[in-house]
Amino acid sequence: MPDSDDKMKLEKNLTFIDVFSIATGAMISSGIFILPGIAFGKAGPAVFLSYALAGFMATLGALSVIELSTAMPKAGGVYYYVTRSMGNYSGTVSGIFSWFAISMKAAFAIFGMAAMMQLLIGGNAVTWGLVMTALFVGINILGAGEAAKIETLLVMFMLFIMFAYIFIGMPKVRVDNFAPMLPNGFNSLIVTSGFVFVSYGGIVGIASVAEEVKNPTRNIPLGLISALVCVTLIYALMLFVTVGTMTPDNLRTSVTPLADNARGFIGKPGYIAISIAAALAFITTAIAGIMSASRFPVALSRDGLLPEVVSSINVKTKTPIISIIITGGFIAMMLLLPIETLAKSASIVIMMTNFLAAGAVLILRESRIQNYRPTFSAPLYPWLQIFSLLLFSAFIVDLGFKTLLIIAGIMLLSTAAWFFYGRRQKSSDFALLHLIARISNSSFHSPHLETELRHIIHERDEVKLDEFDDVIKNCIVLDFNEKLEYTELFHQVSIPLGDKMQIAPTVVEKLLFEREQESSTAITPFVAIPHIIIEGSDEFHVLLARCCPGVHFNDESTDVKALFVIAGSKDRRLSHLRALSAIAQTASGEEFEKTWMAARSTSQLRDLILLSPRRRHQSTS
Repeated sequence: MPDSDDKMKLEKNLTFIDVFSIATGAMISSGIFILPGIAFGKAGPAVFLSYALAGFMATLGALSVIELSTAMPKAGGVYYYVTRSMGNYSGTVSGIFSWFAISMKAAFAIFGMAAMMQLLIGGNAVTWGLVMTALFVGINILGAGEAAKIETLLVMFMLFIMFAYIFIGMPKVRVDNFAPMLPNGFNSLIVTSGFVFVSYGGIVGIASVAEEVKNPTRNIPLGLISALVCVTLIYALMLFVTVGTMTPDNLRTSVTPLADNARGFIGKPGYIAISIAAALAFITTAIAGIMSASRFPVALSRDGLLPEVVSSINVKTKTPIISIIITGGFIAMMLLLPIETLAKSASIVIMMTNFLAAGAVLILRESRIQNYRPTFSAPLYPWLQIFSLLLFSAFIVDLGFKTLLIIAGIMLLSTAAWFFYGRRQKSSDFALLHLIARISNSSFHSPHLETELRHIIHERDEVKLDEFDDVIKNCIVLDFNEKLEYTELFHQVSIPLGDKMQIAPTVVEKLLFEREQESSTAITPFVAIPHIIIEGSDEFHVLLARCCPGVHFNDESTDVKALFVIAGSKDRRLSHLRALSAIAQTASGEEFEKTWMAARSTSQLRDLILLSPRRRHQSTS
């Protein structure tokens, strides 16, 4: 359920440039500055195509993630979406998968930074890694806005250096360096794409901080797509230049291939510049990784799947300090893994989170939940999602038996976490139940998920609720399944309306009838607004009713299907007029008639009014 306590809310202070910088910074790191030598040994000169293919795969996954993020911009990203689509157990598994994925990506960057410090200064790489982890945890504790500002400055400088490397190196490319293009066969290109997929893990990370993004309906799609295009282009071009200007033996054995290559065709200044870019890349990925990964425990805690203290937000910094520290501790443990194992493990779990995102989109769309309203819809539905599921499955299997063991191990850990803590929580409403009900044509109509999504939309769109919204939230909603005359309608609505106002139903029925005799309250062939003035003071009520077969009012309005019954005292005349205005704006919407008839329950009828795009007169909360 939505958070009512402001102390539990994260501050919205991330702009488009912040989203772009966090995503870009989270992607550019060891994947381009450390992995190319290892990847070249696997794929040969076609390694730049492996990076491009991995970017294409990341884009497919990102389209589903972006859709989900604009529909539900909440902390926890993929975890939150999977929980609301597949239930608590699946959400727990996806949450831990996502936490592992981004934490491993951050550890991968810190590993690169530690190795660089060891080369430059000496000492133990693990020790340097622990020091760097503590530093980046501290930066994140200061606040997301502050961390994002640092991130943006570092990313812009890093991109400048990388584009300079491409510009200077491109004329020096030797075509004969690319022959043979695929010495290890075509499958090596595919396997290597899966191996370097970790380089694009920043997309999953951005989804986890969606709650902190200003204007998420614009900034998340624009920021993520821009970052993906930019990073994929940079990766492909930098690898093309590196393969074309560096001898195969040197590239295959180099731990820092780009820096070594820059020394070869630019000299010492090139080596220093690329080393600086690498350092910046490691720092930006670590900062963004810790920021993103720490939001998954927050989301798990909010849903009662982890202790409540994990989601506590510091009043001063507006950051989840405990979750950040826990994440930092986990990253420190990951530094003990060999680099190739760390890269492969991170790629696998990132693929799994993209797999789950595609599945969540399929379930949410097919469940026909009314309040699932993304502002960005992934194209080519459902083929894009089905293709993504098959593609990621194939890549995971192609990475070998060890990858399946890693997935099984994480699922076992997730299951244990759910069994010992999460299963004690009450079962939540989720989209898969609605999908099963739709397929089986059953009468399951739980309003909990719809209500939660309504609150999210209001928060996302920064809707300031007015008096009419408050009345609708508590009003009576009726749904008639037989053809009615207006006199019979008045008789039936007067009973619950009279009970609520503590007025005899016969009095209400009489007032409705007399008002209708003055002039018809059917304002269109589809909508009627019967309204009456009642005795007393400070009384104002609305009753919503739908009659699918239609209500006969007069010869012009024979099948009225949407009815808004208004009853108020004279001193609430302004409320009466504003309600009429709100109803008129809502009913004039292009999709109103279609969505009104498609609603499957009275709660969906209520939400249709509460989510209508209209002018709201005053704030009540």
